[in-house]
Parts: sequence; C-alpha cells; structure tokens
Amino acid sequence: MNCKKIILIFTVISILVLQASAAWSIRLKDIASFEGVRANQLIGYGLVVGLNGTGDKSGTTFTIQSLVNMLKNMGIQVSPQQVRIKNVAAVMVTADLPPFAKAGSKIDVLISSLGDATSLQGGTLLATPLSGMDKKVYAVAQGPISIGGFAVAGAAAGIQKNHPTVGRIVQGALVEREVPIHWSGKHKMTLKLNQPDFTTARRIAELINKQLRGSSARPLDSATVKFIVPDEFRENLAIMVADLEKLEVIPDSVAKVIIDERTGTIVIGENVRISTVAVAHGALSIQIRERAEVSQPPPLAPRGAETVVVPETEIEVQEEAAKLLIIRSEPTINDLIRALNAIGVTPRDLIVIFQAIKAAGALHAKLEII
Repeated sequence: MNCKKIILIFTVISILVLQASAAWSIRLKDIASFEGVRANQLIGYGLVVGLNGTGDKSGTTFTIQSLVNMLKNMGIQVSPQQVRIKNVAAVMVTADLPPFAKAGSKIDVLISSLGDATSLQGGTLLATPLSGMDKKVYAVAQGPISIGGFAVAGAAAGIQKNHPTVGRIVQGALVEREVPIHWSGKHKMTLKLNQPDFTTARRIAELINKQLRGSSARPLDSATVKFIVPDEFRENLAIMVADLEKLEVIPDSVAKVIIDERTGTIVIGENVRISTVAVAHGALSIQIRERAEVSQPPPLAPRGAETVVVPETEIEVQEEAAKLLIIRSEPTINDLIRALNAIGVTPRDLIVIFQAIKAAGALHAKLEII
C-alpha cells in the first residue's frame, strides 16, 4: 500500500470520526436562549361574522351586546331585542409577539369560540385589538378564518373533523407597537438553558470563553450562564450572538425512564444503567365462558313436555412458565435493550419489571410515571 492510499484512508477515517462526534453535538441556539430575548403573549376579544347559521344562540347575551355596541360605534342604533346572532360568534383571539417584532410586521393569531357557536367555518374576524399584560395594544387582528376541518349534521347523525370552534389566521395580525428591548450597549449577558443541568452549563461556559478568548463566562447555577461582553461587541451585539448561537455543545441530562401506563409507552434515556439483577416474570390468564344448553322435547313427545335450559360454565386457566433470567450491568443503552428484549415480554410487562427493578435498587435512573 503506497503513501497516497494511506493518506486517503486516514482522511476518510478522520472525516467519519468528526461527523460521528458532531452528530452528538447540539447548537447552542437549540438548547438555550439569551435573557430578555423572548416572545410576549397577546390576547383580545372580538367578533366573527359571516357564519352560515352556526354562530352563537340567542341566549348568549354578551355576543348580542357586543354586536349592538359595534353597530352603535358605526352610527347604527338597534335594539338588543331585535338582533339575531346566528351568523355571529364571540371569540377570544390570542397570539405570540416574537422578540424584535417591528411595527408593520405580521404574526399568526388563534381564534377560539367563547359562546355556544357550533362552527367558525367560513367566518371572518372583525378588527380586534390585541393587548399585552400591561393593557397596551400591540397588534390588531382581522381576516378570514381557517379551521382545517368541518362539522356537518343531519336530523339523526353528524360527522366532525378536528375542532370547528377553533381556527387560525396565518399572518392575520398587524403589529402596531414594538416591545422595547434594551439590547445595544450591554456590558453583561445571561444565557438561560431550556433544560437545566450543571454539566451542560459548565460546557457552555467553556465554549463561550474559548469563542470570546476570555475567561468571564461562568455558570451561576444549573440553568444560568453569565459572561461579560467584550468591548468590540458592545455596540454590535447581533454579530456576537450570531457567532455564539452556532457553537455546538454536547448536552448532558439526568438518567430517566419515562412510563406512560395509559398507552404502555416506555422511553429510556441514554444514561440509564441497571446493575446486575435476576428477573423472573410470568403471567396468569383465566378465561370464563358461559353458555346455555337447550334441550327441547323430541317429536311426538307426550303433552306437557317442556323445554329445559341447562347453564354450562367453562373455566380455562393458563399460567406462563416464568424463566429466571439475569440482566447484567450493561454499559450502553443498546446492550440494555438487548438484555430486556431477551426476556420476551410486552411493554405492559416491562412497566412492572422496571418498577420492581427500581424497588430493588438496581435501576440507576429516575423513574417517572405519567
């Protein structure tokens, strides 16, 4: 083998190793966020018109009052007793205002029926101001609603797809006010982890120090990393943040086994370990069948002969042979899964087995039942 082939093989192996290591790395922007850079929730009350008889009923007084007030503001005087609202529905409008949203940009809104309307299909939301928790209006929503489903019914039956009383307007709200964010000129910045972990916080601090060529980054706790902004970035934080968001870190996590008893779902974390333990598991199945044996009189039987019903009960008991198997301490999750599959049990049985292993002190992970 000549020198060129050796160099080529070494290069290919190096690329594969780098790709394998990068596959375990996560971008910093996917596991953490900078303090102060977050969305704000907006809410508003509005009316949906144009419904085909699927709006609120006449007993929904707040819808009638809202419609009367709206018409009054337009110079139309009507009596609440003369209003029929079967084509109108009162709704709550909610939206998330993203950070750095500028006046004139558009955001999605979610519309939810507030009264007893049966469907919002074909409706149009009238101009609805959306306010934040400070009671200030930050956006105005208006437009046709898309519910992504339908609901039809006849005299004796009906059919429904999705939830016809909840809809969405894509890009349906116009931002009117910006949320003030004091971004430029900051001397210190704080990073918040989505999943708190001391090991991950330390790794992030080390990566930030390496990227910024300093030593100011340090973890304050399992969810917070604080660092000093270098002088060259204080007037242009966007460039620094863009560079930091691309950093790749290997996040650590607590070993967990999540069990959903309702669906029989089991999720095992990567760091779960089981000490050497012997497991025997068997199942007892009992089936009871009831039936009636009917005995009728034969032809030409004497008068007075009666039909006799004799109840019969069949009981069947099956007990699986429980094998005693040893699950040895396994170093990886793949080895652990192979050992558990060797028992040959269903996910329902594994739920009981994991609970028993945890009670025995051999499961070195947090067991959560949801």
